[in-house]
Amino acid sequence: MPDGAPEAAGADALPDRIDLRADIEQTGVAEVLDRLERDLVGLAPVKQRIREIAALLVVERARQTFGLATEPPTLHMSFTGNPGTGKTTVAMRMADILHRLGYSRRGHLVSVTRDDLVGQYIGHTAPKTKDVIKKAMGGVLFIDEAYYLYRPENERDYGQESIEILLQVMENNRDDLVVILAGYADRMARFFESNPGFRSRITHHVDFPDYSDGELMIIAEKMLEQQNFRFDDGARAAFAEYIPLRRAQAHFANARSVRNAIDRMRLRLANRVFSTSAEVTRDDLMTLREADVRASRVYSGGLLAAGQKDPA
Repeated sequence: MPDGAPEAAGADALPDRIDLRADIEQTGVAEVLDRLERDLVGLAPVKQRIREIAALLVVERARQTFGLATEPPTLHMSFTGNPGTGKTTVAMRMADILHRLGYSRRGHLVSVTRDDLVGQYIGHTAPKTKDVIKKAMGGVLFIDEAYYLYRPENERDYGQESIEILLQVMENNRDDLVVILAGYADRMARFFESNPGFRSRITHHVDFPDYSDGELMIIAEKMLEQQNFRFDDGARAAFAEYIPLRRAQAHFANARSVRNAIDRMRLRLANRVFSTSAEVTRDDLMTLREADVRASRVYSGGLLAAGQKDPA
């Protein structure tokens, strides 16, 4: 993060004014924000909050340039929302913004879960947690499903040791590490109630809403375009029916479930083309047909098998 305010060197050594717009352009932050707007469907409140945090950081830079006394802002965050709502993607963009504005040395993102931090026997947790923190220093540590760190029902659980190390680092090294905790909103709320040390160190709470059916359709079209596939009219209409049906089933994960559905439709297209024709056209290899979509058990109300997160 930026150093503290510069020592007074006389009023004539300070600029008369600073162009904040030029600063955000020259650092490339404007381009990052534009890419966030362009690449992510929906998420209007999330995008607005990220812009507000970026504005805070730009203004803090300006204050330092003018020699105003300043304390580096606390940047630890909480991202709450259901799976597949873009939390990891936004965390990557946030890491980029922090680096471009000089609030992190390296600008990288280290994404982990409980298994990466907590050991299975005495003396195992501290080295694991410290190793992850070492890798994340100078950037952002993203802890997904952070509430699993705390398991009060298990008296022999080692998660509390990892929590204590994290809390110490978040306080003592906040000028060189930003921690983002992520997970379901209700579980994160209980986690913060049980661990007030985390709540007191988290300044920015960002809630990620579920995507609407229309937004998921746009996401599907974007994913297909990136992979050089497309729906024909029948497939597009069928997938518009698929989305609310899939949403009503268990383990729905927003864009993640859409991506899984597309993977299975690609599999069906490949088998259909391979089994019906020795010669194929470019259009044959690109176009998903209605049958490729409607082969899903979602349309028949098929139940999920044990351990299956998405219906076939």
